[in-house]
Amino acid sequence: MVLRNFSSHHTALIITDASIKNDIATSISHVHIANQPLTKTVHYVVFVTSTEAELFAIRCSINQACTKENISKVIVIMDSIHAAKKIFNSKFHPFQSHTAAILSKLWDFFNSNHNNSIEFWECPSCLK
Repeated sequence: MVLRNFSSHHTALIITDASIKNDIATSISHVHIANQPLTKTVHYVVFVTSTEAELFAIRCSINQACTKENISKVIVIMDSIHAAKKIFNSKFHPFQSHTAAILSKLWDFFNSNHNNSIEFWECPSCLK
């Protein structure tokens, strides 16, 4: 429904998901701009937490979205908003390498135009 009604050329829509089965984490991210798919990325890794897999998917997607010209808004849709909150937590935690990389890219994004914005929307997996 979001993709059907999404047509702004200045907004990047990022949809991420991560899951773990048999100690193998799968993180998937889709990046859309103006209702057109830009990228779909799937990563597999072993022995990581679901939070780390979610942060990695966010990291890759934000990197891809922020490199496109004329993007002034990024919307990240995910099923675990607690992972997104880790990005802005300055206390020590085991995911700081991902958060530092994400914040560095966002720093550039916001410094390029002070009207740029990012939103995090939660959409539970049970809604499919």
